[in-house]
Amino acid sequence: MNRAKLLGKMRITAEDLSEIRSAVADAEKKTSGEIALAVTAESADYSFHELRAAVLLGAALFAALIPVHTTVTKIVENFFWAVPSWTTTAIYGFTAFLTIGVLFLFANIPLLDRAIIPRRIRSRMVYNRALRHFVESGVYATRDRTGILVFLSWMEREVRIIADKGISEKIDQATWNTLAETIALGVRDGKTATALLEAVRECGKILADHFPADSINENELADGLVVLEKGE
Repeated sequence: MNRAKLLGKMRITAEDLSEIRSAVADAEKKTSGEIALAVTAESADYSFHELRAAVLLGAALFAALIPVHTTVTKIVENFFWAVPSWTTTAIYGFTAFLTIGVLFLFANIPLLDRAIIPRRIRSRMVYNRALRHFVESGVYATRDRTGILVFLSWMEREVRIIADKGISEKIDQATWNTLAETIALGVRDGKTATALLEAVRECGKILADHFPADSINENELADGLVVLEKGE
């Protein structure tokens, strides 16, 4: 999913992006902490899980047709002369493979993905992707180790907030988990931009209390929302 399509699905406009960027800049004026935000369409390639679900459904359909084998055979014989004995089996096999193909084709629909892929797997993938971006974007490398990442994964409808060592030594992770859940609720309600703006302001307040701005207070990370496209 490209940047424009993802932002459209989240109902985030160019004006929203500008407002988020300004909110981050304003929040960081009052703290030596750094706030980074990122969003991705999905945190992993779930093709294996999608294919597994499709195969299981195809196999279940094949098994469900076995008890009515005689009835299906009679129906086929009513339409064709000299039907080979393997015809019904071939029909069953074709139906199963068609089911697998159709389900796998449509499995990338977010609603189906969330139904197919176990929540624990989705959650683990979101955390792993957030941690990867935390490192790749340099959030871990601020001067005082006071960077924090707010990471949103759209398909999974999950948010992870990862704080660097300097922050985690003073602020319990439970604080960030509560804020992450608040953002996730906003996303589910279709108010993603508002949820992110409120999160930035809340992060700013929390960081300012523990890490007030000093005389240097340089801007070490890019402000605003980073949109990660597939493969990034």
